[in-house]
Amino acid sequence: VQLQASGGGLVQAGGSLRLSCAASGRTFTMYAMAWFRRAPGKEREFVAAISWHGNGTVYADSVKGRFTISRDNAKNTVYLQMNSLKPEDTAVYYCAAHHRRLGVRQNSDNYNYWGQGTQVTVSS
Repeated sequence: VQLQASGGGLVQAGGSLRLSCAASGRTFTMYAMAWFRRAPGKEREFVAAISWHGNGTVYADSVKGRFTISRDNAKNTVYLQMNSLKPEDTAVYYCAAHHRRLGVRQNSDNYNYWGQGTQVTVSS
């Protein structure tokens, strides 16, 4: 499956952004989806993940209550709604996919497919 992330940009602290990740090439419902991010000088970290049917989600503690992951299987797209953004949310955000038989995983080693990344910059 090919993944194309979009929606990043520059926003002030406290603002909102919605990231999108469009999938193509394989049946979208075969995959659980996730968002990861990498801040400058830091390791890539898990942000949020969603099951293939959309009923199961998991979030990193750092974004819980501020970010919402969702998916539209009819549009082959997964979203990340980011509210109350903080400067420490500044990073390149990547969408990723793994086969649904694994459930919903947080470890990036489980993800076989990755999008190209979209930059999110939050100014203070």
